[in-house]
Amino acid sequence: FSFLFFPSFRPFHVEPTNIVSVNDDVQRVTDEASAMNKRIHYYSRLTSPADKALIAPDHVLPAPDEIYVYSPLGTAFKVDSCTDGYGKNSSIVTIFIIWNTMMGTSILSIPWGIKQAGFTSGIILILLMGILTLYCCYRVVKSRKTIPLIDTSNWEFPDVCKYYFGSFGQWSSLLFSMVSLVGAMVVYWVLMSNFLFNTGKFIYNFVHDINVTDIVPGTNGSNKVICPSDAGSHPPQNSSVMFSSGNNTDFELFEKWWNKSQTVPFYLIAILLPLLNLKSPSFFAKFNVLGTVSVVYLVFLVTVKAAHLGIHLEYNWFTENEFFVPEFRILFPQLTGILTLAFFIHNCVITLLQNNKNQENNVRDLSIAYFLVGLTYLYVGVIIFASFPSPPLSKECIEQNFLDNFPSDDIMSFVARIFLLFQMMTVYPLLGYLARVQLLRQFFGNAYPSIFHVLILNIAIVGAGVAMARCYPNIGGIIRYSGAMCGLAFVFLYPSLIYVISLRRAGQLTWPALIIHIFIILLGLANLIAQFLL
Repeated sequence: FSFLFFPSFRPFHVEPTNIVSVNDDVQRVTDEASAMNKRIHYYSRLTSPADKALIAPDHVLPAPDEIYVYSPLGTAFKVDSCTDGYGKNSSIVTIFIIWNTMMGTSILSIPWGIKQAGFTSGIILILLMGILTLYCCYRVVKSRKTIPLIDTSNWEFPDVCKYYFGSFGQWSSLLFSMVSLVGAMVVYWVLMSNFLFNTGKFIYNFVHDINVTDIVPGTNGSNKVICPSDAGSHPPQNSSVMFSSGNNTDFELFEKWWNKSQTVPFYLIAILLPLLNLKSPSFFAKFNVLGTVSVVYLVFLVTVKAAHLGIHLEYNWFTENEFFVPEFRILFPQLTGILTLAFFIHNCVITLLQNNKNQENNVRDLSIAYFLVGLTYLYVGVIIFASFPSPPLSKECIEQNFLDNFPSDDIMSFVARIFLLFQMMTVYPLLGYLARVQLLRQFFGNAYPSIFHVLILNIAIVGAGVAMARCYPNIGGIIRYSGAMCGLAFVFLYPSLIYVISLRRAGQLTWPALIIHIFIILLGLANLIAQFLL
């Protein structure tokens, strides 16, 4: 969702019903702008789209002083005080924006996904899913050009869906957009609970000079790696052994009230629920750089850890032993579900490419960005899997959040958790704002109908996050379910159907094209079904 912070410049006029102002201004579009917009659209229809004779010259257009970011449903989100630097982005900036947008929490689960699929098949799946999602994203970028006799230069992909599928396209876009947003917010709550717990534990132990050893299997030495999932015969993960001459009662009391699943998820409510109810989330957009810093630091952490731990690989193609997993495993759909969300940018890619200085390079820049994203995922996933110390630990110990494989007193992991915690606490209100805009505006015509409506929605979203953090704190599972669900619509189904329908209407549909795109749709459906079977 980093696209919120790198908005594309929109036309000077957007229909008032589609604009959401963070200041909730009553008059959002001037009458002059509306009239000029209608006049230009009228002139544009007098000749064919290829005829440039009646295109309005620049001097009759109002100054470009309004910036909008489009939500997946097509609603325009007005961002205040962002008019500096008006103009077009270079290809390098465009590539970086797309890379930054796609890099999210999925990167923490890539090593676990490779473990579930097998090392060799994991690498192959990352490459194949990257290529497949890139092709579907290419179809999204080209989808507006499939509509004849209509000026679609201002359209987003949900507008295209509405054109082809009517109200069904609109409401299904809302449904799957909410799935992706709420799924991301639930993952954020689980991760924030995890990071806050480990951060608080580290600070408490440091302040009280307590040397604590978690009661879980792990390696020895300064670069310790632990296996929380192999603690079945041990006390709960929250328990520890304390080596200190201090007061044991205080430490036990701390562990009672500072519990990863029982108490910490509730503490976050006091911080985040008030922030969700704010009318304007624009303040939090200023912290977007933390997303880039977090990813760069994770790559640095992975590199340093691998340099100290070394490489631990053994190739067993179909058989499993005590320390290593086979190269090919039947659980591979769990990785494809994660990758669907990891490569998911289809609902906002048109917006991101709209401001590219050289529009003819859009496909090239998009391909380069996908290559860099895939390379980042491959690097982190492969390095963590390969350097995981087996023996003495089994590769099955790789956690759904690979930072959980490092103890809470690990300095580098502590810094990573601090970065990620603060970043997520600033992005979470923005995700909640988008969810509020899409849902409440669709039903009530207003993104902030009343504090009561907003509070009920936010309590429901926060409640889902708390419930999952308590009962199902498995971010890999949440990511793969939500990714497969929203990916079925925005990645596999709509781009392929729109392309096939456009070819048929143009009389250019061939059997190979039909078979290929039906196969892509079936892959998306199978990806979703497999998440519930494995």
